[in-house]
Amino acid sequence: MKKALITGASGGIGLETARRLASQNYRITLVARSEEKLNKAVKDLGGTGHTILVADLTNKDDLQKLVTHLKTEKYDILINNAGAGMYGKFTEIPLADQLAGMQLNMDALVTLSYGFLQNAKSGDTLVNIGSLLAHSSLPGGAVYAATKSFVASFSESLWFEFKKKDIFVMGFNPGATNSDFHANAGGHISDFPKFVMSSVEDVAKELVKALEKKRKPRVVQGWKNRLMLFGFKLLNRKAAVNIMGQISPGMQN
Repeated sequence: MKKALITGASGGIGLETARRLASQNYRITLVARSEEKLNKAVKDLGGTGHTILVADLTNKDDLQKLVTHLKTEKYDILINNAGAGMYGKFTEIPLADQLAGMQLNMDALVTLSYGFLQNAKSGDTLVNIGSLLAHSSLPGGAVYAATKSFVASFSESLWFEFKKKDIFVMGFNPGATNSDFHANAGGHISDFPKFVMSSVEDVAKELVKALEKKRKPRVVQGWKNRLMLFGFKLLNRKAAVNIMGQISPGMQN
């Protein structure tokens, strides 16, 4: 039976993806900070043999324990889904909070990718969850958008490095999703027009489908998001950034 480890998996996209992989007979290891939420989440998975690992990926000791686990336990898929963002103007958000977000979104992701790929075999898959913002600046979320640009570029480079070994690396980039991410970031789902929002079910469905196809190193989720990016290509960068600044929840105050 194949095995998958998913970080940030106590809810949202991570948990819904876990449900779908469990329905395909994967044994899932869910990773997140809250043991209570993980225990509740693992009960929602179909099948048997699923496990949880409690870890705060901004904590160096917890992160190293997870790396050690990846080296001793064989997984067919690692999905680096854990991430955090903050809405607000750059100098109005505590610097320490922004640096912690960088550590989670980039340092932890790179560290876990390294641990997984050192022992990966032919047929294995690494997925790094980015964002539509990997393709665009976001005034009012400058650091978060920049970290997702890093994830997209990093993942593409790894895709090329490992493709001859038959190890697939993908950067998966959802758009605005109806999850608790926005509340945790200091915003609200209502900050976004309903027509641009995707459900966690739609995002996870497309992610699993991309996992099955294993075609592209960079996948943008949702036809509406792909259409928006195409439209942005017709604009100069100044115009594109102005639009993003006008609609950004972090610039509303």
